[in-house]
Amino acid sequence: MQYLHTMIRVTNLESTLDFFINKFGLVETRRTTNEKGRYTLVFLAAPADLESAHESQAPLLELTYNWDPEEYTGGRNFGHLAYRVDDIYALCERLSQAGVTINRPPRDGNMALIRTPDNISIELLQSGAALPPAEPWVSMPNTGVW
Repeated sequence: MQYLHTMIRVTNLESTLDFFINKFGLVETRRTTNEKGRYTLVFLAAPADLESAHESQAPLLELTYNWDPEEYTGGRNFGHLAYRVDDIYALCERLSQAGVTINRPPRDGNMALIRTPDNISIELLQSGAALPPAEPWVSMPNTGVW
């Protein structure tokens, strides 16, 4: 397992970038704009993590800016932790057997979401290519929120 990033939602991308880059000292490593989804993702790294961030895209801070205004309450501005895993199906099975709810099952063989006992979301991403779709995950509905 490899730690990837922590995601936070931001309401003003420019002022947030000014804080994290100009004042705090992080460095932008990549940016994704999704017009259909109406959001921008900006990934930042600490200067000492730049080499690793460019090689493995970790460890990073992900800023998520949703273009449509939204008021974030109840901690919704904190998004999730993310980990790259060797076998997403095996890990989700082990977690499920241990009583952990798989909130967003790995239907695509690539991504799943779970929550900690304190309701902090964790994104699990398959290392390398997505695994072929498999049951019971393909048919499993989402449970709760993340």
